[in-house]
Amino acid sequence: MEEKKNILTYEGLRKYEDELHDLKVVKRKEVAQKIKEAREQGDLSENAEYDAAKDEQRDIEARIEELEKILKNAEVVDEEEVDLDKINIGCKVTILDMEESEELEYKIVGSTEANSLKGKISNESPVGRALMGKKIGDVVEVETQVGPIKYKVLEIQRSN
Repeated sequence: MEEKKNILTYEGLRKYEDELHDLKVVKRKEVAQKIKEAREQGDLSENAEYDAAKDEQRDIEARIEELEKILKNAEVVDEEEVDLDKINIGCKVTILDMEESEELEYKIVGSTEANSLKGKISNESPVGRALMGKKIGDVVEVETQVGPIKYKVLEIQRSN
């Protein structure tokens, strides 16, 4: 089975590469030092510092493995080449919530980069999926837990 491609913007790629570098170069050394200091305290069976450091080491290694997997299967979207005639990954869209008469602005990104608190929605989310391929003026209906919501596409622009 082929692994799913992780669609990333250049910003997302840089963020993950920087985090991976920090974990490998800085955090691994820090936790190794904590383990060494805890070992020097003697009996490991009742050593909370040792247990905490080993837990931290396990978390760091798991995150490194996760980041390497994301980056190995990364497909980078060049935001400069995004077609602004229709909504696609890497563009910023302004939509109108037709029920609330509220304008919303989102950046469409791949699922690994999604962060709704920062206005980044995944192309796989219900709203993102409904917007993909739409043009300015199009109206989409998204099924939510509270019922259908209609959005009108007002603007499509480069996200950077």
